[in-house]
Amino acid sequence: MMNILEKVNSFLWGTPSLILLFGTGLLLTIMLKGRTFTKLYYAFKLAFTKEGNAKDTNDEGDVSNFKALMTALAATIGNGNIAGVATAITLGGPGAIFWMWIVGLFGMATKYAEALLAMKYRVKNSNGEYSSGPMYYIERGLGAKFKWLAIAFAIFGAFAALGIGNSVQSNTIAQVASESFGINSVITGIVLAVFASLIIFGGIQRISTVAGYFVPIMAFLYIGGALIIIAVNYEMIIPSFQLIFHYAFNPIAATGGFVGVVVSEAIKNGVSKGIFSNEAGLGTAALIAGNAKTDHPVKQALVAMTGTFIVTIIVCTMTGLVLIITGFWDYTGGLLSGVTHDPNLDGGALTSAAFASVLGTAGEYIVAFSVIFFGFTTIVGWYVYGEKCFEYIAGTKGIAGYRAIYIIACAAGAMVNLATVWAFADMANALMMIPNLVGLLLLRKVVVQETDEFFTQHYKTK
Repeated sequence: MMNILEKVNSFLWGTPSLILLFGTGLLLTIMLKGRTFTKLYYAFKLAFTKEGNAKDTNDEGDVSNFKALMTALAATIGNGNIAGVATAITLGGPGAIFWMWIVGLFGMATKYAEALLAMKYRVKNSNGEYSSGPMYYIERGLGAKFKWLAIAFAIFGAFAALGIGNSVQSNTIAQVASESFGINSVITGIVLAVFASLIIFGGIQRISTVAGYFVPIMAFLYIGGALIIIAVNYEMIIPSFQLIFHYAFNPIAATGGFVGVVVSEAIKNGVSKGIFSNEAGLGTAALIAGNAKTDHPVKQALVAMTGTFIVTIIVCTMTGLVLIITGFWDYTGGLLSGVTHDPNLDGGALTSAAFASVLGTAGEYIVAFSVIFFGFTTIVGWYVYGEKCFEYIAGTKGIAGYRAIYIIACAAGAMVNLATVWAFADMANALMMIPNLVGLLLLRKVVVQETDEFFTQHYKTK
């Protein structure tokens, strides 16, 4: 089974898919006339100031722009930003960070388009809440003949939420809790299930409120620790960026135990892990964007794209710089510090060791708590995604059952070997991506028309 899944995933996440993802972002960036770059400051204003989050607004929706963004970030900022970046840089070299930036910058246009279409084609369900996502803009935007594609996305999305967004996260949390604090995995699973239940059964309002509190705190904790390491080694900042830019276009020679890295590996690992960390193209942002209160789809689209910038350009860069500065990306000693470390370390353990090399035990705890909080908020955030997909298939009456299954998967994930679940989840993610990108490409003119209308008729009056 694993051999079959690995071959399927190798095909689904192969070069054609990565080109499709990157190409969609590039095409949309061009068609939007680069506004995802030129209007980035305005987008942050909408996300974090009263202009986009006034409490007395009469705009239709369930949560504020800020809470919608925090819920999306809760599901997006996770172990991909800790373990994923470490994997990308050890396999692709420092140059992989450059390609993560590229896919993040163009991925903003993809995330923008997803959120805009989510707002335009959202519907109100029987509970009085808004529902949105690729399944709705595929069916309502492209017509009934594409409903099969919408159903396919919803099925794979509901399944992926149980795996990559839930049991995989609880398993990672359980491992960290066991290694760092000696907590039994069974206890971790039960505690996670209880706390997840308290939040999930409160609906989108409670989920978004919790995300609004925890995401800024955990981001401050992790980024703060990284900034301390960078500040202490300030003389290595410029050389680190030089390595990133140099090895984005030049191979790394094999030395000692290091096998060397060709440029294609830097590109492949940077692009794939960049997409894994920010989820641009998977359609997940559209599943929450439609709940936002706003008077125009473009406003929430702008807010949503800031999530990609935060995740890739800020959080992933912090992780990458720490690994390069401390020399922990290359177990033979690195090109800057000459530090050697255990060659068996990888992923989150490697990032933890890099933090500890400067901050000591405090560094280990920063990464440990970050993994736990990132993982838990990912569980809660991805529940929203899974519920929206399940609701499209079965309606609101079956949501209670899906919640129960989700909680069981959360507890079980902490106690079982998840190699197969990882593989199934990776496959489901890829199968979510394909119908979503088809929808984005076919509806690209709608995205452009809505954007042009906003910036010619509304934006100038501000």
